[in-house]
This record gives sequence, structure tokens and C-alpha cells, in this order.
Amino acid sequence: MSSIDLRKRIVQFTLEKKELTGVSARVGIVLDITGSMKNLYNNGTVQEVVERILAVACKFDSNGSLDVWVYDNEFSRLPSVTEQELGRYVFKHIMNNSAIHKFGRNNEPPVMEDVIRKYTEEEKDDTPVFIIFINDGGVVKPTKKVIMASSDQPIFWQFVGIGNSDFEVLKQLDTMQGRLVDNANFIHLDQIEKVSDEELYDQLLNEFPIWLKAAKQKRIIL
Repeated sequence: MSSIDLRKRIVQFTLEKKELTGVSARVGIVLDITGSMKNLYNNGTVQEVVERILAVACKFDSNGSLDVWVYDNEFSRLPSVTEQELGRYVFKHIMNNSAIHKFGRNNEPPVMEDVIRKYTEEEKDDTPVFIIFINDGGVVKPTKKVIMASSDQPIFWQFVGIGNSDFEVLKQLDTMQGRLVDNANFIHLDQIEKVSDEELYDQLLNEFPIWLKAAKQKRIIL
């Protein structure tokens, strides 16, 4: 059995455990490509992360595709990942792509606003959106304003902190006031490459079902 098929099985088990079977969602990943991430791109960790998250997208999205963004102080919206071209996605579309701005400083709001634009203007429908946002620290404070402003949209932001930064801004997500619903969660995985698939999927999908219920109650999603 291929690694993606094995991971889809683990995702399915996690969905059953969290009562998420039958849920449809559009899934996207936002990848930090600031200077401190360079080694994780070069050593294959980011490629592995993309492959692991694709298994989630395959279970939630009828298209079996994962939407992708990368960002530093600029951002790029990239072609979606599918199983067909999985193995060299990061090399082909990111590392070997001279059009992408790489290894600068971080600025989250512009890429987040593009995520919102894609799902609420360009491809607007009633399907909930599950965004996995990979970051290794130093999130700018205006990020909180974007999260707050999008709390009435059908988008759930699952932030994943990797490495040993303090993640001050992201740690405040659960106590942010003034939102229609709690639309964001933060988990910290110091060395994501050492976290098992079972644990990764369990943590990634911890708060998404809670948001789904709250978003339905507020009629953000149907």
C-alpha cells in the first residue's frame, strides 16, 4: 500500500472518531517560506507535510485536491496538489519556481486575505473551508484582525507552529474576543517530522468539528 493510501486510512479512522464522516470541506494549506524555513524546504520536511495534509484533503474534498499558498513578505497562490503529481510538488512548484519570492521576512495578512478572496468571492459556495497554516514563528499582530474580520465567513484557520519560537500571537487565538464564532485554533509541534500521522491528524482535527457546529448555529454554513 502506498504512503498516501495508508495515510488516507488513518485520516478515515480519525474522522470516524471525531464524528466527521460525511463532512465535505475544501482544504487548503498555507506554507511559511521565510528565511528560517529554508532548511525544512531543503531537507524534504515541507514536502512530507504537504503529502500528509493531502490525505486530509482527499477525504474531505470530492476533487481530492489540496489548495496551496506560500508566503514570506510576499505571497503566491500555487496550483493545487493532487495524488498524480505528489512526489515532487515542492521541488517543481516552489523550490524550482523563480516567480516565487522566497526566504524573506514574514507578513501573514496579505496571504490570508487572498485565501478569503478565493473562497468567498472567486469560488463562493456553501462548502466549509479548512485551512492549515504552517508557520515557524514571528506572526505579525495584524493577523489577529484578519481572523476577527473573517469570523463570519465559512473558513476555519488551523495554525500549526513548528520549531521552538514563542508563537505569542497564535497562542492568543483562543482568547480573542469580538468574533461571531471561534474560527481559529493553534497547535505547536516542535518537530513535525517526528510526530506520527495518528497524532498529527488527531490534533489537526480537534477543533474543526466544534467550529462546524458553531458555524451552523450562526448560519455561516448550511
